[in-house]
Amino acid sequence: MKRFHRAAAFLLASALAVTACSEQAPDFVPPPSSAAPTVSPRTTDDLATTGRGPELPEKGAWLGAWVKPDWQTPEGRVEALAAFAAQTQGNVNLAHMFHEWEDDFPGPTEHAFQAAGKLQMISWSGADTRSIRDGVYDQLIRQRAEKIKQFGVPLLLRWRWEMDRPNLQQSIHSPEDYVAAWKRIRGIFTEVGATNAGFVWCPHVQGFVDSSRDAAAYYPGDDQVDWLCTDVYPGKGFEGFAPQMDKFMAFAAQHPRPIVIGEFGVTYPGSPGQRGAWLREAGDYIKRHPQIKAVVYFAAKQTKPAYDSTFNDDPDGLAAFRELTADPWFSAPPPPTPAHGPRTQ
Repeated sequence: MKRFHRAAAFLLASALAVTACSEQAPDFVPPPSSAAPTVSPRTTDDLATTGRGPELPEKGAWLGAWVKPDWQTPEGRVEALAAFAAQTQGNVNLAHMFHEWEDDFPGPTEHAFQAAGKLQMISWSGADTRSIRDGVYDQLIRQRAEKIKQFGVPLLLRWRWEMDRPNLQQSIHSPEDYVAAWKRIRGIFTEVGATNAGFVWCPHVQGFVDSSRDAAAYYPGDDQVDWLCTDVYPGKGFEGFAPQMDKFMAFAAQHPRPIVIGEFGVTYPGSPGQRGAWLREAGDYIKRHPQIKAVVYFAAKQTKPAYDSTFNDDPDGLAAFRELTADPWFSAPPPPTPAHGPRTQ
C-alpha cells in the first residue's frame, strides 16, 4: 500500500471528494492513523503482505462482479464471470463469491478464480453474534483463518455484510454484540497470521439514509477495519445513486480507509431510459470520489423475489454499463500475485 500522507492532506482530499463537481478529484491516499494497525510489509511463512489485504490500485478502481452461474461449479462460476465481462466489454478483474458461515473455504472456486488471474472478495455469512463473542465458534474461525493464510494471496473478506438490516437482528442482537463478534474473529485471524485478508465492513447504504437503522453504530473502529464498503441499489422507486451515497460518504470522510462498493445493480425495469441513467450517475459519482477503489456489480435474474439485474433484456442499461467499462478509470489491474502463487489444496 502507498505511504500515507499527513492527516491534513486527507482532510483536504476528503472535502474535494464529497463535493460534487464535474472534474475528477485527486486520487485517494489513506493518511496515518494512531489507532490503525501497522501497514509496514511483513512476512509470515513466505507470505509478504501489508497487513491490509491487496495493494491498492495506483489509479482508478477495480471493476468486479458476482454473476449468477448456470452451473453451480467452479468452472461454471468462472465461465459466468467471463461471459459477463465479454457482454459488458469490461476488464472485470475482481471476482466475488458468497459463502455460508460453515462453508469450507477458500476452496475449488477460489482456486479457479485465482487461476484465471482474478483478485477476489469473499462474502462470509454470519452466525449468532453472542455465540461468536463467547468463543463457541473459535475452532471454525481458526480453520477459516488458517486456510486463508495457506491460500497465499491477498484477498478481501466481507464478514456479515448488511448487518444493519432489520431482518438480521435476531442473530445480530445489537451493535455492541456485532462489534464484539467482529473483534473476536479479527483477533483470531491476527493470531493465526492470516494478514493476507483485508477485512471489509459493509452495511447497506440504507443504513445511513434511514435514521432508524443507524449503520454507523456497528462500526468496529479504524483499528479493526481495512476497507469500508456499502451496497447500493435504486429499488423500485429508483432512488438516485448520488443521494444515497452522499450519506455514506459523509461517514467515510471521517474514516481513512479505501472503499469498495460491495454490490450495486439495477434490479427493476423502470421507465424507458431509467436503468441506463442510474448506471451513468453511478459511474460519474464513483469517479468524483477516489476513496472508492473497487466496485462490484451484482448480476442475477430471480423469480422469488422477482428481480433482474442482468443486461440480457436491457440494451439501454448495457450501453450505459459499457460506457463505464470503456472508461480507463474502471480498468485498474489486480495487484501482482506473490511469486509462489496460491498454495494448492
